[in-house]
Amino acid sequence: MDLLLGKKPAKPAAASADGVIADTTTATFERDVIAGSGTVPVIVDFWAPWCGPCKTLGPMLERNVAAAGGRVRMVKVNIDENPELAQALRIQSIPTVYAFFKGQPVDGFTGAVPESQIKQFVDKLAAQAGTPGADPIEALLAQAKDAIAAGQPQIAQEIYAEVLDAEPASVGARAGFARLLLDHGQTDAARQLIDTAPAEVAKHADLAAVRTALDLAEQSAGLGEAADLLRRLDVNPDDHAARFDLAMAYYGSGDREAAVDALLESIRRDRSFNDEEARKQLVKFFEAFGFSDPLTVSARKRLSALLFR
Repeated sequence: MDLLLGKKPAKPAAASADGVIADTTTATFERDVIAGSGTVPVIVDFWAPWCGPCKTLGPMLERNVAAAGGRVRMVKVNIDENPELAQALRIQSIPTVYAFFKGQPVDGFTGAVPESQIKQFVDKLAAQAGTPGADPIEALLAQAKDAIAAGQPQIAQEIYAEVLDAEPASVGARAGFARLLLDHGQTDAARQLIDTAPAEVAKHADLAAVRTALDLAEQSAGLGEAADLLRRLDVNPDDHAARFDLAMAYYGSGDREAAVDALLESIRRDRSFNDEEARKQLVKFFEAFGFSDPLTVSARKRLSALLFR
């Protein structure tokens, strides 16, 4: 899996000025249609230059999609240039039109149809998309989150890169992309993204949270094995330095709950050790996790119980 900051993601060959009608290819179909239909239905028009009915149907589709005000998007597939895609989707004749929503085919038809039927087709899809005029940047960021949840980080990377190309000051795209890189061990690329944020958003809380997560990741690198640190604690349960390192070793391995538990135990045993080092580190954890994260919420309650007992 390539997740490289400098790698330019594939883009559609061309797009209309309003951004709702574009060409797509075999290489970009998954992003433009499968991930792209996460929040807005996407109509796919399979056509070819030699197809007479396609020349009539295509413009009618475009007119009705444009009239939908962003609640529906459309991509066009030239089957002569993308035969593998046409074969994979079992396109046997053209024009063929499919509609996808939330990554799944939901409607379609084959052959030339009157414009009244096309309008009904588009209106039915638009009704599934919710409120017209939704922020396209927010829609793309939602698609990126859906792609990550579906185990498709490459698609999420491409979406984040697309948003940042259009809006470099997008905090959501910059923070999301940086966290994606961090999750895949590319801390240098993630830090570059954060460090090159435009001045007007550089101090935003979401970017500060990623910066803290990067600092913690670097701090946890190179620590000894948790088993070695646990043996030290078996010998001396009040070895607070070992317990602090144990928390960071757990954090570095992705075991957030164990990391939090270790710091809370250190606070319980000696809150003031090394100028309240454990408490301060726990606050950094909260920032890195996000203050609404369920683990942060529960750990803050436990921390309060220790501090004000």
